[in-house]
Amino acid sequence: MYGRYTQDLGTFAKDEAARLRLQEGDTPRPCRPSELLEYTQGRCAPCRVCALQCQRFLISKVGEDWVFLILLGLVMALVSWAMDFAIATCLQAQKWMYGGLDTNVLLQYMAWVTYPTVLITFSAGFTQILAPQAVGSGIPEMKTILRGVVLKEYLTLKTFVAKVIGLTCALGSGMPLGKEGPFVHIASMCAALLSRFLSLFGGFYENEARNIEMLAAACAVGVGCCFAAPIGGVLFSIEVTSTFFAVRNYWRGFFAATFSAFIFRVLAVWNKDEETITALFKTRFRLDFPFDLQELPAFAVIGIASGFGGALFVYLNRKIVQFMRRQKTINRFLMKKRLLFPALVTLIISTLTFPPGFGQFMAGQLTQKDTLVTLFDNQTWAKQGLSDEFEYLGILEAWRHPRSNVFVTLVVFILMKFWMSALATTIPVPCGAFMPVFVIGAAFGRLVGESMAAWFPDGIHTDSNTYRIVPGGYAVVGAAALSGAVTHTVSTAVIVFELTGQISHILPVMIAVILANAVAQSLQPSLYDSIIRIKKLPYLPELGWGHHEKYNVRVEDIMVRDIRYVTLNCKYRDLQQVLHSTKMKNLPLVESAESMILLGSIERAQVGALLSNQLSPQRRLLTLRQKVLSEDGHRLSDSSIRFQVRGACTLGDARSQGHGASQPVRPWDLPHFAQPIMAPHAFSALIKILACPNWANQACRGAACCPPGCSNTPLLQEEMILGDKMTPAEILEWEEQQLDQLVDFSSAKIDPAPFQLVEHTSLHKTHTIFSLLGLDHAFVTSIGRLVGMVSLKELRKAIEGSLTAKGVKVRPPLASFRDSTASTSDADTTALRQLWNRHQHHPMPREASPGGDADDDTPK
Repeated sequence: MYGRYTQDLGTFAKDEAARLRLQEGDTPRPCRPSELLEYTQGRCAPCRVCALQCQRFLISKVGEDWVFLILLGLVMALVSWAMDFAIATCLQAQKWMYGGLDTNVLLQYMAWVTYPTVLITFSAGFTQILAPQAVGSGIPEMKTILRGVVLKEYLTLKTFVAKVIGLTCALGSGMPLGKEGPFVHIASMCAALLSRFLSLFGGFYENEARNIEMLAAACAVGVGCCFAAPIGGVLFSIEVTSTFFAVRNYWRGFFAATFSAFIFRVLAVWNKDEETITALFKTRFRLDFPFDLQELPAFAVIGIASGFGGALFVYLNRKIVQFMRRQKTINRFLMKKRLLFPALVTLIISTLTFPPGFGQFMAGQLTQKDTLVTLFDNQTWAKQGLSDEFEYLGILEAWRHPRSNVFVTLVVFILMKFWMSALATTIPVPCGAFMPVFVIGAAFGRLVGESMAAWFPDGIHTDSNTYRIVPGGYAVVGAAALSGAVTHTVSTAVIVFELTGQISHILPVMIAVILANAVAQSLQPSLYDSIIRIKKLPYLPELGWGHHEKYNVRVEDIMVRDIRYVTLNCKYRDLQQVLHSTKMKNLPLVESAESMILLGSIERAQVGALLSNQLSPQRRLLTLRQKVLSEDGHRLSDSSIRFQVRGACTLGDARSQGHGASQPVRPWDLPHFAQPIMAPHAFSALIKILACPNWANQACRGAACCPPGCSNTPLLQEEMILGDKMTPAEILEWEEQQLDQLVDFSSAKIDPAPFQLVEHTSLHKTHTIFSLLGLDHAFVTSIGRLVGMVSLKELRKAIEGSLTAKGVKVRPPLASFRDSTASTSDADTTALRQLWNRHQHHPMPREASPGGDADDDTPK
């Protein structure tokens, strides 16, 4: 064949083509597939065949990303629209009950309080019974899952149903809760379920990396179909769920979020809620002169104040949860009466928002959507603080009170909604905090805008033109700033632009959001990071701003030095001690306790398998069988084994033809499972071969093939009886003998290149590597020698500044004055050369080959 390539390439190609044509002429043409035969008969046979081929083509295209993203966007748009419809119906029912009982204030109060209490209690109970994982926002859990941590039951159908129904009831109650956070979780569950369904058509979605990419796109879909804001949704999902984002997922997020937002708004037009596709909270600010340059300090004040307010909100929310958890009496009581806490919180908030009561000072009868519509209004509500100078129409009437002005109403609204929202987001129902914070920020911005309008009733004079101040623009700025401060995101500015449909206030919004983030990030973690700390999820926090000392801390200062390891020449007793003394999932494999050269890592499950294999009952029965056979005069050793085969059936057809029925069987003639050196699962096969020679033949495995005189069952029972006759003392003695043998790593899966860090790696670089690669631990080496290990726990404590755990070395006070330019010492260089000369030909343990030849090269 190789000589043919010396010919001219064209001549050889012609010869090959002619030979293939001759082969095709000799070979019969393949028949139609059997499934096409029924479609080739009848009058519509071509149409049927075409339809089947189209069906196959579509199934083959199911694996394409765009098909998955279209289905995800469509399903989430339908879910979002259906939930909004159900929530609006529930809120309308509450208004109808309240308005129908206007003759009796007591009955109005009972209806106003009972309705949300029943809905919240049902939501809490339904979620607790069906899937407790559906409680809360879901963004902290998705942030952890996208990092590579597996959280059980968080992406299942049961959790999806509990999240959707529980969130609908919670938002339908009128409580200050949000939809955006839970919708990120819902979209992620929808993507996981859709991947599982589409995997029935092929193995396209069984890859873990692909599922992570689809979950990243699903997070963008959740925000996009919730606010009809695809661009802001993609950016927001990246900011709140990812530390490092793969750019290849960018188009997936934009494609799915845009399609989902489009379908969501088309459904609103189809239901005649809107005349055309428009923004969710459409504003009509003037475009020729939206704001004056002299108003920028006021916008900056909104940003700084929102930063402090966002940090205070996160702090208050965390303190409420910690208070209930630390008070053991309250905690035990609430654990027994799980539905009492949500019912009590709902009762308090509903009582305070009762419109004829205290709610008249805080626009208590307005829903969150109506509140935002009024806060984004163009007109100025009051001039010089006089409420009667503005004609309140429609839902704006809720902000008017005869005995107070609009400033009092706004201040009371902000203060009451602030602590109410922080308290309501702690109840065990599916809920988010973005929308309540968004409304509070809009109210604060409206308060500043109304104050500016009162201070400058005729507007700020610029040259000869006078433009009145628009308080609605201040409300937009405040909403973006406070929500950005709580979530530590800048993309809330883009969400605001898409929500309002106007980009006229882009400069004030960006200034306020950046200032709010700068203040909030220096004071408190984001709301989602705070929940991660409360739930103790395995996630790595950010380094934060201004912590320059983190760059001077090294791995050697935070690593755990006293770690358990496995040596290459250890015994099974050492493995047993290691498993009892540590809970590490991956154990380092070193050459010896003296050199500590890191050779690789072995999983804890593999170590347990080696130990259980060595002490298995099968091995004990095999040893006992060998002992019995040796007593009867039969030698069973690794070098020579002879079995006497009796009966009509032999080991194979070739053996029956070439040898007599009574020929001795050599070890290499036996099947692989009957070799002397065997795994535990092969011992039962050996017993069957010894008991019934007919079983060794593949064609004679059935019970009907054995002759009547072949009694294999008593022999099997005899083996079990022999095993049962061993006393506990004999079993213990045998196990002690097995534990003193050297470990054979040939059957274990060893990672020859575990992730390693040198001891002088900085904390900042370590944090970057852990975040980028999704690591949970790394071994620390010095010139190839294992000196310690650092995990997420140590890294998190180092970042948070609490290096007090056992085994963690605290950084010396003068460590920042180390000479970073110091070169390697002569002793280290000499040791490195000696180690290289000693171990350049050192054999590594590896997995045994199918032929079993690897045992000879494996060090014992």
